[in-house]
Amino acid sequence: MRGDGLRIGPHVSAAGGVSNAPGRAAELGATAFGLFVKNQRQWQAPPLASEEVDAFRDALEQHRFSPGDIVPHASYLLNLGSPDPAQRERSRTALLDEVTRCQQLGLVQINIHPGSTKGEIERQACLDHIVEGIDWVLERSERVAVLVENTAGQGSSVGNELADLGWIVRRVTDSERIGVCLDTCHLFAAGFDLRTAADLESFVAAFDAEVGLDWLRAWHLNDSRKPLGSRVDRHAPIGDGEIGEAPFGLVAGHPAFRSLPMILETPDSDRWAHEIRRIRELVGYSES
Repeated sequence: MRGDGLRIGPHVSAAGGVSNAPGRAAELGATAFGLFVKNQRQWQAPPLASEEVDAFRDALEQHRFSPGDIVPHASYLLNLGSPDPAQRERSRTALLDEVTRCQQLGLVQINIHPGSTKGEIERQACLDHIVEGIDWVLERSERVAVLVENTAGQGSSVGNELADLGWIVRRVTDSERIGVCLDTCHLFAAGFDLRTAADLESFVAAFDAEVGLDWLRAWHLNDSRKPLGSRVDRHAPIGDGEIGEAPFGLVAGHPAFRSLPMILETPDSDRWAHEIRRIRELVGYSES
């Protein structure tokens, strides 16, 4: 499977220590994976022990994962665009901690949700705060890139419009360490139809014009429980939602995306191995 070049796998549990994640991914036939480098529901966590860092690096080598195959996800608590200065400070400090953990583990990127206005500030002010927060983190860290994920537009979140993503990536000072991660469910809920080849090509052209394909570093592959344009973020197993199965072969096999890590965040872990195999089949690869 590694010979086909497709980098795909789920967001796996790091329970018991991050060093367990590579093995869990490998057991599923994954060639990429996501994980949390700390508890995503807590602001603080104990530092990584040196033994755990060494074990994680050894596990990557043992299971033949490269750092670029892995897309860690930052805590859901973060809101770099918050109208509250104290919340912005807390968010950027927490993100710096996670970026530092990625550095220790030898990883090269981390994915974040951009933020929310909370209905209290203008959208532009929120975007400016996000840029300021990312700049602050990158100035105090090394090597690790921050990938801004598109959103469904639920509530007062920003990032559902391509212009939002373009604004952020073009204004972060360190252009080598900023990028975008696209989520299929979020795109669909935000109103971007991906269900036919023509739909996908239309989206690719729009993304290239508004953001730029060079900024795209990773994908999250999720079907959507809610209909097109619902602005509701509800993931479904591949083929069980409103997007359907076939479009995931179009995305994973598209020449512009084929070299990028693609992370499943679908809700049924018992189906992950099947979803990996099925997407490979849709692209045109077989297990034999």
